[in-house]
Amino acid sequence: MSMKSALTSAAVLTLGALALTACQPGTAGTAGGSSPSAVASSSGAGTAGASGTSSSTSGLPVSAPSASSHGGGTGGSGGPGGTGGSGSSGGDATSDSYAYKHPCAPQQLSVHVVRRSGAPSQRVIEVRNNGSRSCGLSYFPLVSLDNAKAADGSQAVRPLIPSGLGGAPAYPVYAGRTAYAVIDLDPSGATTGTVAGVDELNVLADGDHMPNAATLNFPLGDGALVLKPKLGLYRDNIADAVSSMQSADYQS
Repeated sequence: MSMKSALTSAAVLTLGALALTACQPGTAGTAGGSSPSAVASSSGAGTAGASGTSSSTSGLPVSAPSASSHGGGTGGSGGPGGTGGSGSSGGDATSDSYAYKHPCAPQQLSVHVVRRSGAPSQRVIEVRNNGSRSCGLSYFPLVSLDNAKAADGSQAVRPLIPSGLGGAPAYPVYAGRTAYAVIDLDPSGATTGTVAGVDELNVLADGDHMPNAATLNFPLGDGALVLKPKLGLYRDNIADAVSSMQSADYQS
């Protein structure tokens, strides 16, 4: 899989683009050690609205979703059936080979972005397969950092990613499991020379098969510090996702 194709390929899919409530005032994107709070969450189902909150896989509270002001169209349910099929799935639920041949559809995924505890500049992107069968993702999510009011994204900041990719045709996510990717907005911890006006993290869960219209927009809040950000590959736990992020050395 070439890096260029991982960032540009698309298929015709639909998805509800949801922009969610930002972190508590004064906590988002700061370089200090304030208590971590949720950045945002989104899912095809949008079920969190019933109770006002939901839970992310990493255990941090996630605020309820609200309608996006500049996303794609409406999407289908992200429930247990999803587009991964309904009824008995047999070995397909945990099959790598099945995942390699069946890209994840937006309707079967829920996506959350949360602040990593103890690391104010890091965000954890959690992509959960709510379907009944395994599915495949690109090696990493397609991510950019920008100002929410920017019209064309021409000033968007793209993170470094790990180089030397190759191997399996996709990253498999089993039914009911979550893939994690970590982005560090400001790996050096610099407080000067950072990019001005960045207040939004844009995430496309699969840059190989999903159209740009499926990109989700997550607010970072005022005061986010962004300088030479790094993004890691999908991994099945946060610790490995952090290690992958730290090896990022290639500008996509």
